[in-house]
Amino acid sequence: MIIVLYIILGLIAVAAVWLIATYNRLVTKRNQVDEGWSDIEVQLKRRHSLIPNLVETVKGYATHESGVFQKVTEARAQAISAQNPKAQAEAENMLSGALKSLFAVAESYPDLKANQNFAKLQDELTDTEDKIQAARRFYNGQVRDFNTALQTFPTNTVAGFFKFIAREFYDLDSEPEARKDINVKF
Repeated sequence: MIIVLYIILGLIAVAAVWLIATYNRLVTKRNQVDEGWSDIEVQLKRRHSLIPNLVETVKGYATHESGVFQKVTEARAQAISAQNPKAQAEAENMLSGALKSLFAVAESYPDLKANQNFAKLQDELTDTEDKIQAARRFYNGQVRDFNTALQTFPTNTVAGFFKFIAREFYDLDSEPEARKDINVKF
């Protein structure tokens, strides 16, 4: 009888240790996803702060291109106000398209392309875009691992019990519009 009691207590102890370890692993993965999202936000804020300087520099040379400037400004405002990864990705797609138009306008002004401020801003924006891509890859990798953990048995039972929720990938290229080339005509 005592052996049966020890076996039952041992099984309960093993189950409790497994439950605690599984819960802690899910919390760790959720925190890694949050860290990845935070890295993306840092780079997007840097991008958003560079854009007004870039627009002002281009405005000095291309005063009759107000439609492009308006489009960039509106897209930036939408990107700043986005509340979740999906809305953020859609807004950033629009902003990327607007920036492509802005750079296409800049190509038409050789004096602007030679301007050191413009060149520096363009380099900083390119560097920021690269950092956004790296942060996005890290975030999406963490989301993949987290969502996989939530969906695999027996971890999914613990995840369901403690109400862990799957996260969305940050996909900038999901919209067909993001894949099209920007066509600028004068």
